[in-house]
Amino acid sequence: MPYKNRRSTYAYFILIFVFLKVVLNLFAISHFGFHRDEFLHLVLADHLDLGYKEVPPFIALLAKISITLFGDSVFAARIFPTIFSGLIIWFTGLIVIEFGGRKFAITLACLALIFSPAFAASGYLFQPVVFDQFWWVITVWLLIKYLNTTDVKYLYWLGLAVGLGMLTKYTMAFFTFAMIIGILISKQRKLLFNKHILGAAVVAFLICLPNLIWQIQHHWPLISHMKALRQEQLNYITTSEFIEQQLLVHGVALFVWFTGFLFLIFSFRLRNFQFLAIAYVLIFIFLLKMDGKNYYLFGAYPMLFAAGGFGFERLLKAKGYTLRTLAILLFVLPNLILFPMVLPVLSLEQTLGFFRFTNKNVPVLKFITTWEDQKQHSLTQDYADMFGWDELAKKVGEAYNKLTPEQQKQTIIYADNYGEAGALHHYRKKFNYPDVASLNSSFALWAPDSLNCKYMIYVDDNGGQNIREFVAGKMIGSFKKLGEVEYHLAREKGTGIYLITDIKAPLQERYTKELARKRLE
Repeated sequence: MPYKNRRSTYAYFILIFVFLKVVLNLFAISHFGFHRDEFLHLVLADHLDLGYKEVPPFIALLAKISITLFGDSVFAARIFPTIFSGLIIWFTGLIVIEFGGRKFAITLACLALIFSPAFAASGYLFQPVVFDQFWWVITVWLLIKYLNTTDVKYLYWLGLAVGLGMLTKYTMAFFTFAMIIGILISKQRKLLFNKHILGAAVVAFLICLPNLIWQIQHHWPLISHMKALRQEQLNYITTSEFIEQQLLVHGVALFVWFTGFLFLIFSFRLRNFQFLAIAYVLIFIFLLKMDGKNYYLFGAYPMLFAAGGFGFERLLKAKGYTLRTLAILLFVLPNLILFPMVLPVLSLEQTLGFFRFTNKNVPVLKFITTWEDQKQHSLTQDYADMFGWDELAKKVGEAYNKLTPEQQKQTIIYADNYGEAGALHHYRKKFNYPDVASLNSSFALWAPDSLNCKYMIYVDDNGGQNIREFVAGKMIGSFKKLGEVEYHLAREKGTGIYLITDIKAPLQERYTKELARKRLE
């Protein structure tokens, strides 16, 4: 079939799967509340800048657009992730077409991706992950389009995609370097010896330049953030765990993407795209050595799913519709068992019942409800991170509004972690209290320069330990516990709310020193 006719033949067919993905997300996005990480990214809309401690600026701009167009509800916040999730399916289908796949290949690749637990879990929350995956997928598609058409405009679009990907999540740098090395190793190395590649690189660099300047001006917080992340989280990820996670996160769809990986290496028909498999291996090894989180690699899988759909289409070419239908059912339906565990398509009570059933009857899945404390819980840790925030904000509001007008003028609200601070910022107008201060995460960038207050409503996530330190160090006059998060399913259950009176000089000095240190990190 001539190249120009292939896309028009099947492009609209892909929309069926885009629609399915969007509908599934729509079933889920209004269930439960905001995730703690969503609060962190939404608050950036009120502090637009060229960079932040944890993330580049793309998600801040997206948050501003989202709130302006759709409002600040849970549903509104998850509209863009749902759109981008649909686009990932769309471009995965287009990659299948570029490989030479037809309807069966598109169906298998798209359905396997839609029902993969990894992509179900990472594709509906307002976090950089889903947007990062999108830029990886479109980068692959643009490269393949250039190879199939030799039209240099795709190289310049590629430079734009890489640049915007770098403004979304810095993992795009890992993927780009892995792709370059993969191309150099493969027979497609001539692709890099092209003046238009340099033009595309200039485009990418110019897009990234403002954030690069911001990083330099702020003493490279990216490096400090990665060091802290490695010390606090990544060092606990073992080599065997990382490999095991990559094999398990897609459920039975493992057989689709792994088949695609093998076809990219050994298939004569996909020989021009062998560099994709090489790039996957390189970034896999890199993240393995760097103790990367399992989801850092998710963006590399759609191209493997696309190749897997093509591979199974070739393997089952003469086997008839019955065997092809069985293959689709085999590599999709078993993942439905895991679906409610990673995407809240069910109500809360139904979800709790589902977990009770699986914990009792499918003990091999108990690890899903085992948290960082290594204890068994009613929900997954991610789901538990979606509860208790409005309760916290309401109680802080009640505490603040019980103060006299004169006391309110001399009161600051302070939170220990970014989840609490983000929630208090989000609900501040609803419950009528001033904005929150915190030195955790990017909140340090816009925190007040000093504790110019007499009273403090302090949200403590450390079991009162910080309050006891303040008392022991004679940093405060007195304190009173006003309440705590009580919702039994919330991960923040037990987080205390305290009213501190008479803020003394030692605490102000401690705050000022900590703020200066945080801003230099």
